[in-house]
Amino acid sequence: MNINAYKQVVLDQKKEKDEIDLTRLASRREEAYFDWNSPLAQIVIGVRRSGKSTICHKALQQNHINYGYINFDDERLYDLKAENLNTVLEALYMVYGDFQYLFFDEIQNVETWFLFVNRLLRQKIRLLITGSNAKLLSAELSTHLTGRYHQIELFPFSFSEFLKYKNIRSDDDSTRGVAFKKRAFEEYLSQGGFPELFEVKNKKAYIKNLFHSIIARDIRCRFSVRYPEALRKMADYLTDTIATEINYRRLAEQFSFGSSHTAENYVGFLRQAYLLVGIQKFSFKSKERVRNEKNYAIDPAFISAAKEGFSEKNLGWRLENIVCIELLRRRNQTLNDVYYYRNGYEIDFVLCSDNQVVELIQVSADMSSEKTFNRETNALFRAASELKCDRLTIVTLNEDGEYADAGRKIKIISIQNWLNSIE
Repeated sequence: MNINAYKQVVLDQKKEKDEIDLTRLASRREEAYFDWNSPLAQIVIGVRRSGKSTICHKALQQNHINYGYINFDDERLYDLKAENLNTVLEALYMVYGDFQYLFFDEIQNVETWFLFVNRLLRQKIRLLITGSNAKLLSAELSTHLTGRYHQIELFPFSFSEFLKYKNIRSDDDSTRGVAFKKRAFEEYLSQGGFPELFEVKNKKAYIKNLFHSIIARDIRCRFSVRYPEALRKMADYLTDTIATEINYRRLAEQFSFGSSHTAENYVGFLRQAYLLVGIQKFSFKSKERVRNEKNYAIDPAFISAAKEGFSEKNLGWRLENIVCIELLRRRNQTLNDVYYYRNGYEIDFVLCSDNQVVELIQVSADMSSEKTFNRETNALFRAASELKCDRLTIVTLNEDGEYADAGRKIKIISIQNWLNSIE
């Protein structure tokens, strides 16, 4: 492509940018995390269709920042090479003139993009970058930008953002308000938080297509995948068996991979594309934390699209998955690391700060059974003694209250109230 062809791409994309209606865009918690006066590159990372581009445009425009924009997720830029990036930059100057910021959308599509970005940072050009692959941060950035970036991790809508989008007040405790929030949570439990789903009729088809498109575009095209069909089947299986420990040897046998190492690599690819997340087992010894991991989906929608996604037995795991993603979402505020714990019994989530346990969380859909109640409370009390932690919480579907025994207290809170709580 020549300079005129790149200029046409920039012009077409500028037209789309200029037509964005800010009044229709939902507010996101992460908008407060941008640091526009920093010389560091602002990096927004997360699963495709989580709203990365939208939050960036919204934040830039509401802060009255003059910026140039290029989206590399464009078929006309499919074969773009790093050596052509300077021509793209020239086209941006031709279209926009001077600017305060450059917004590069889905830049990981360009090989060795980080060398170009590093050069622009040395030239004091302010950059905003998005990407849909965790490797954008874990490898390329940490190696080549050496700390010259500020990371913002974006997930699909949280439940509180889901309520705001639907104009439902989280603090409305009237009969009508409570009913609307319950109905909204049932919808969120099934639909999840991908913003585009609000405008789609066939939601399950949309999610299935998104899931398998991410595998095709962000995994198969980026990595050397020897068993593409087995990868797809394993991805479906893992979203159908959330909140369980991953056994790579069994996965290799089940899907006929050459080795457990291949299975481990493929799970890593799914996590890098933000389809799945892994939670490590807690230990005060860091080398023991990497031995076992539990698996969760990035959003409830992917669980719903799975084969067993709507089964009743799945409810507890679905709630646990929502709590897991919300804890990861809150890390930007709390800075807490998230683990699980197993020592003859299991604690769903262990929150740590500087190697100190600050909270233990169990998730249980229904606490009405004496057997379930005793299992969950006894596990928390045992873990409290072993891990030296006094902040104990059980997240339930509908129950709120407190349980005390021998001077120790457990906070019992419904998932709606927990999700709407301000940490």
